[in-house]
Amino acid sequence: MTMKTSKISVPRGTFNVRDRGNKDGLPVVMLHGWPESSYCWEGVTAWLDPHLRVIAPDLRGLGDSERTIDVKAYQKVELARDMIEVIDALGIKEFFLVGHDWGGIVAQELALLIPERVKKLVILNIPILTNIKGAEEVAKAMIAMRYLPYWYQYFQMMPGLPEVMIKGNERAWVSFFFGKKGQDGTIPAEAVAEYIRCYSIENTPATAASFYRSMALDAPHWAALPGKRFTMPSLYIYGNEDTVIVPANITHLEDCFDSIKVEQVKAAHFLQEEKPQEVANLMNNFFQGE
Repeated sequence: MTMKTSKISVPRGTFNVRDRGNKDGLPVVMLHGWPESSYCWEGVTAWLDPHLRVIAPDLRGLGDSERTIDVKAYQKVELARDMIEVIDALGIKEFFLVGHDWGGIVAQELALLIPERVKKLVILNIPILTNIKGAEEVAKAMIAMRYLPYWYQYFQMMPGLPEVMIKGNERAWVSFFFGKKGQDGTIPAEAVAEYIRCYSIENTPATAASFYRSMALDAPHWAALPGKRFTMPSLYIYGNEDTVIVPANITHLEDCFDSIKVEQVKAAHFLQEEKPQEVANLMNNFFQGE
């Protein structure tokens, strides 16, 4: 059973939002990554505490949210401001916050903007923006791999290339990133089909690429973040078979959080889709704890 979806228009744009609908429940805002949509949380939601109200928006440029061409709109702090407007429009004050992949970066930006409203923070398989020592360890690991795991990021930064090469080939492009686990059903076929559908929406090769093209604009802002700490209780759930987010990413996290717990799951990058029950149980325990 899937969550209900609706479009919410706010001054910053129009966004598609999945909502469990139990409006008396404690809100959990869940932010997806690339090349997915909010659909990626359907499996986890089935196992989450039914008293929690899951709210899962599609980020700008992905899912069924608006396709803005201007790359400046994809700076991650701007995407965080998008989400704050959506949360405000839903009348939500305090909430738990979850983010995977780029959604995890947006969640961090959001948590730094309005820390007093984020009761607890969960990050899945993405670097921590303030983790300078960890970034140095990651750089050493990537040099040894000649940065090959990042090939798709560099490809999407090339002007005009994704637009020409992905259009009409969305099935091959999207399916590639889910690999064997998308082929053998570990990641549900209907999920991969949904991401292919969304990637086939006009201009998506450009807007999805903007998540990477905007990194040059993100850089000065991110350079000012080291030393800032996440003050809310936090949990990092790590899919330890990931080839892009390597073990070095979860070193030195104590330098970045007032309170951080790390849990590992035997899964690759899309851990919430590979092991939804296990990921949901970790979240349930974390949200219910003091």
